[in-house]
Amino acid sequence: MARPIVRWGAMAGLGALWWWAVLRLALAPGAGVLEGAVAAGGWGLSLLPVHCVPKARAAGALGAGRWRAAWRGARVTTASPLRRSDARSGP
Repeated sequence: MARPIVRWGAMAGLGALWWWAVLRLALAPGAGVLEGAVAAGGWGLSLLPVHCVPKARAAGALGAGRWRAAWRGARVTTASPLRRSDARSGP
């Protein structure tokens, strides 16, 4: 029970620190390198793909040789032609 509480506390504390740095950069004329480093570091961490799963377990994942097979022409499918708006439907 203590681990989730500590984790949430750490996330809240780091989030508050990041917001402090961002607001200080935006509003205070004397903001410096420390605030910029904290804000850039937090933004950089947000770009990490933390919700990714291995390709083998991903829903709808394609095989590793898919592109190789496509370039060789193996099992190439074509889309059905689009109907034009002025084309007649039916016989």
